[in-house]
Amino acid sequence: MMSDKLIIFDTTLRDGEQSPGASMTKDEKVRIALALEKLRVDVIEAGFPAASLGDFTAVEAVAKAIKTATVCALSRALQKDIDQAAAALKMAERARIHTFIATSPIHMEKKLRMTPNDVVAQAVFAVKHARQYTDDVEFSPEDAGRSELDFLCRILEAVIAAGAKTVNIPDTVGYNLPHQFGGLIHNLIHRIPNADQAIFSVHCHNDLGLAVANSLAAVQNGARQVECTINGLGERAGNASLEEVVMAVRTRQDIFTCNTQIDSTQILTASRLVSNITGFAVQPNKAIVGENAFAHESGIHQDGVLKHRETYEIMRAEEVGWGANRMVLGKHSGRNAFRDRLKTLGCVFNSDEDLNAAFARFKDLADKKHEIYDDDLQALVSDTFATENERIRLVHLKGETETGEQPHAEITLSVDGQETTVDATGSGLVDATYKAIEAIINSGWHLQIYSVKNVTNGTDAQGEVNVRLDKNGIILTGHGADTDIIKASAKAYVNALNKTFNLEQRTHPQV
Repeated sequence: MMSDKLIIFDTTLRDGEQSPGASMTKDEKVRIALALEKLRVDVIEAGFPAASLGDFTAVEAVAKAIKTATVCALSRALQKDIDQAAAALKMAERARIHTFIATSPIHMEKKLRMTPNDVVAQAVFAVKHARQYTDDVEFSPEDAGRSELDFLCRILEAVIAAGAKTVNIPDTVGYNLPHQFGGLIHNLIHRIPNADQAIFSVHCHNDLGLAVANSLAAVQNGARQVECTINGLGERAGNASLEEVVMAVRTRQDIFTCNTQIDSTQILTASRLVSNITGFAVQPNKAIVGENAFAHESGIHQDGVLKHRETYEIMRAEEVGWGANRMVLGKHSGRNAFRDRLKTLGCVFNSDEDLNAAFARFKDLADKKHEIYDDDLQALVSDTFATENERIRLVHLKGETETGEQPHAEITLSVDGQETTVDATGSGLVDATYKAIEAIINSGWHLQIYSVKNVTNGTDAQGEVNVRLDKNGIILTGHGADTDIIKASAKAYVNALNKTFNLEQRTHPQV
């Protein structure tokens, strides 16, 4: 089934969410899914429905919201998992069930405690069972990168015969080198008798920094689907980065005989949305979407670019969305203009109440900050959604700092409608603020990471704060934005604490 189209399978909402601290709410998943649809991603893997009720409802919500892309749900090669995946995908316009089982000797012996014959039988059963719900079934032999070639050929031939339309070859632990992985794909395609009846896909992890290189080597050897994530998000060192795969294939059409349908001008918007929601900052020198990706500091480089752009730039910044962060709204803008611009950015409100709450925050921001940019709007919407269903609410904050004196913060919180005021001192205003919050809540959670960045430029820019809390190995993140960085810090901490009330222990898909 070789073709000139390269299918982009995005797993930001599933594998990307397995990054420690990257857990997303249902509404956040829908927001990202809508951005991926606008990016023209072919397949959106929305989650692992059998893992938890939260995952089930999130996949269900994404399936209902998405109209053009295929929505995929992951399942182990178990009947109950597949049944739950099918139930979560019931409302999808286009549904795919992605089932997997481990095939490497170490996984089969130590984790599954199954014989190779049992593994093949279970895989065939899973594919046939999934085909009762949809014709679009994908199968993955987990840890294929360390599996025996003969056994891979055997199991893949069997699942293709059982009805799998896509067979995905994952380098689950990021162990392969590009020439090895490309050779593996070549051998599988040429050795499996019915290989022409399925699309070969790859899913590479970045443990050795080779996820993109391995994916591209696979494409050169016949793979026609790449599983990837926005910003390379994913467990451990992450997954293959969608933006890097897409732009490598597009830029080097002299090498690749295929291309994607991705609207590359939406890449930066999607990148910033995922970074904003997860709290995972994009490093400045990150390819394609980093702040420095198209910056030129060297005088020689600057001179060359001014004379002819292609002397030092192999892509145009505008191709991936740079230059689109323009001022769009001000204090005199109306609600319709506000709603339309946010819709363009992929932010859709569930109700008029949500829209009104966000618009009120916009008006408040416009009074403080004259020029409102797209990034400001993204931060504002995230901040609005962060206050939904909150049991802990920031009512009042007063901070005092003076040279030679210890900083002091006074906090009033409403907890389930009851207000409490506490003041505390600390090494700085943020430290004093957090100590005051803890004096009221006494949560027992530990602050693991505190990060702050400016949303746009200028001294009136919003500050965006992300925190990560840890307790007994469970990690939660919080987000807050404000032109006052101390207030943004308090919002982020309160946002994280509110998540402790709805804590659902997720089951890792590989357990």
